[in-house]
Amino acid sequence: MDELQKRPLFNPGGDIDVTHRRLIGGNTTNMNDFNELRYTWTADWYRQAMNNFWIPEEINLGQDVKDYRQLPPAERRAYDKILSFLVFLDSVQSANLPNVSAYITANEVNLCLSIQSFQECVHSQSYSYMLDSIASPDERRAIIFQWKDDEHLLTRNTFIGNLYNEFQQDRSRRNFLRVLVANYILEGIYFYSGFMFFYNLGRMGRMPGSVQEIRYINRDENTHLWLFRNILLALREEEPELFSTEHEEMMRAMIREGVRQEIAWGMYAIGDEVEGLSCRMIEDYVRYLGNLRAKSIGLGTLYEGYEQEPSSMRWVSQYADPNFVKTDFIEGRSTAYAKSTALVDDL
Repeated sequence: MDELQKRPLFNPGGDIDVTHRRLIGGNTTNMNDFNELRYTWTADWYRQAMNNFWIPEEINLGQDVKDYRQLPPAERRAYDKILSFLVFLDSVQSANLPNVSAYITANEVNLCLSIQSFQECVHSQSYSYMLDSIASPDERRAIIFQWKDDEHLLTRNTFIGNLYNEFQQDRSRRNFLRVLVANYILEGIYFYSGFMFFYNLGRMGRMPGSVQEIRYINRDENTHLWLFRNILLALREEEPELFSTEHEEMMRAMIREGVRQEIAWGMYAIGDEVEGLSCRMIEDYVRYLGNLRAKSIGLGTLYEGYEQEPSSMRWVSQYADPNFVKTDFIEGRSTAYAKSTALVDDL
């Protein structure tokens, strides 16, 4: 059947042979067994995600309260718009992930998706904490719901929202593949591009608390990206007919459209008016991300000449590096991240 069926919550007739387990279309018992895994890579992912636990309020935003009011107009405008988009992305992710999980019949993969859903909720809490700290209640509400009045932001939200809604309306295998790729674009291009703006604030010595919140979020999103990459690769192995030439071109087209929208958004929200960034830097970096993500799931190079990280943007990966050690000299404590070497790859 082309239409996927929801996995039953209670299935006494489920197959307990781990070798018969499948990502979709399997006969699962839904029993969580951490010893017998069909997808062994989930074990490292699970432990890494558990080690990543953090609380937004652990980070002091005192300096941000002062800095926010003194940001140059273009920088403050970009801060508000990009934070508004990130609020949407994490909100829609926490709502959509259970919809994806409902059709995956590998319990160990669903355990990972459940943790991701929790982490997306923590990220939403983090953005609320940031806004509650730096903005008045009216400003906070205006930032969260900017997409109601900003047609550019509404367009961004509509692209992802419609892709997610498509699978709810038509649960075909093709639409399941599309919703996986949409998640992959969101995690691997939209989030990373948004984080770049905050890291630029950091290298300018502004909004240090916001930057640190984003670094913790970035660490989680790196594992989420790794998870969806592995789901797509496992699905390719199990369902090769789903990755036909036509469907692969569809996937490339989705990534290209995601890249196009992200570049247009960056030029609108940031442009050439924010110190340390330019439209050229944004375009170079986002096209590089598009190539990186496409290559990582077997789709080859999308943009010739953008295969290497742009030299003008190498500072981004330093801020995003989970092993990068930053010391809070006021409190005298390390803010380095725990990281399992199992997750080091070419993401």
